[in-house]
Amino acid sequence: MRRLKGKRGSGSGVRLLGIILLIVLVLNLSPLLVMVSISLKGEGSVLRSLCDLIPERITLRHYWELLTSGRFARYFLNSAIVALLVVGGNLVLAPMAAYALLRSGLRFTRLLLLLVIATMMIPKHIMMIPLFTMLYRMELIDTYFALVLPFLVDAFNVFFVYQYLKALPREIEEAAFMDGAGLGGTFFRVVFPMLKPALAVVATNTFLINWNSFLLPFILTSSDRVRTLPVGLAIFAQGEHSTDWSLLMAGSVLAAVPTILLWIRSQRIAQSILVSR
Repeated sequence: MRRLKGKRGSGSGVRLLGIILLIVLVLNLSPLLVMVSISLKGEGSVLRSLCDLIPERITLRHYWELLTSGRFARYFLNSAIVALLVVGGNLVLAPMAAYALLRSGLRFTRLLLLLVIATMMIPKHIMMIPLFTMLYRMELIDTYFALVLPFLVDAFNVFFVYQYLKALPREIEEAAFMDGAGLGGTFFRVVFPMLKPALAVVATNTFLINWNSFLLPFILTSSDRVRTLPVGLAIFAQGEHSTDWSLLMAGSVLAAVPTILLWIRSQRIAQSILVSR
């Protein structure tokens, strides 16, 4: 009898947990549902109640207007170029910096690691004025360099890879040294392939942050030539006297597609890594 009660209790607990998780899922998806609903509505339509979530007349005019606009395509291309360059830089430079901090054997590496951690504690908006001043004096404002160079190495990524490296067995590196591999050969041929799980996290996190970044690209750009998608959408949907919310929401839906695809891809990569282990 006790076993039956225990099974019934555990079954009811699982159901309760499932209901709670379902509610949390609906709450998290509700902004996306509202965004899609507004993007499918015609001009002048607003959401006054939950019943208005389903548009009376569905129109794809806003999506067509965006896709046929050269400005939107330019914004999308700029975001893709900046995000891919920043992700590539972090995938190469962050592991190199972390490996140097861990294996160089110099006395001041501990101090350098503390400085890296300290930069993570400084709010990003405090660095805007010094960063803008530095890039302005280098005449890099409104260029791809302004959107890429300051973010090629992120302190969090260095610290994250550093912690991951500490868990790797040192014997593999020592065996590579005994076989004649130098420091560079050991890193790129032995250590770097073992960092795949950490690098997957670095790539996903860095892409999401840079793809959705608004404030710094807004400050560091002044023309459509290099404006990224979040900044371009805010300006593109801004009318003379009001904001075209349907157009803005349609652009936001299209901007969310790469992040959703990346999330699906990262899930498959995580599953393949777990299976290989």
